[in-house]
Amino acid sequence: MTMNELEKWIETYGKEIYSFCRYLTGSKQEADDLYQDTFVKAVEQCKRMDAGQNPKSFLLTVAMNLWKNKKRKYAWRNRIAAMESLGNEKIDMLESQAETPEETFVSKVEKEMVYEAVSVLDEKYKSVILLYYMEDMNLSEIAGILDLPIGTVKSRLHKARMILKEELEVVLDE
Repeated sequence: MTMNELEKWIETYGKEIYSFCRYLTGSKQEADDLYQDTFVKAVEQCKRMDAGQNPKSFLLTVAMNLWKNKKRKYAWRNRIAAMESLGNEKIDMLESQAETPEETFVSKVEKEMVYEAVSVLDEKYKSVILLYYMEDMNLSEIAGILDLPIGTVKSRLHKARMILKEELEVVLDE
């Protein structure tokens, strides 16, 4: 990979990869580290990528694998000696395009509710939801990134939707 190719990838996919890292980690600091590590690892593994392969999918796979490894190491270390949590800093919500202050407030509250509901999902459901809705990936791409059969991806997506539906119905009914 040349520096020009790396710059092109960062320009083209940088915002999407960073946004994915923010949702995945739930913390700006952790997302910054994961984002940087993703591109460092991509440079190291660039020979594994075919010219016809989708660079965004490759970068998302790298980010997902790095995050899984970090969580696995954290869990292992936490079994040995308790450590501080990775942090649960809330993501800054995007400004709404609503016309009135009331609509802006309602939209922000709804986004926060959805974010909270997604953030408490089990990791296997959260990753599928984020890849499907946030990154607009199809089921076969998600299966490739997570190294799962497509049927498993479908069932996890269905289960995650059911969990979110129940959670959000409870919250919205209150």
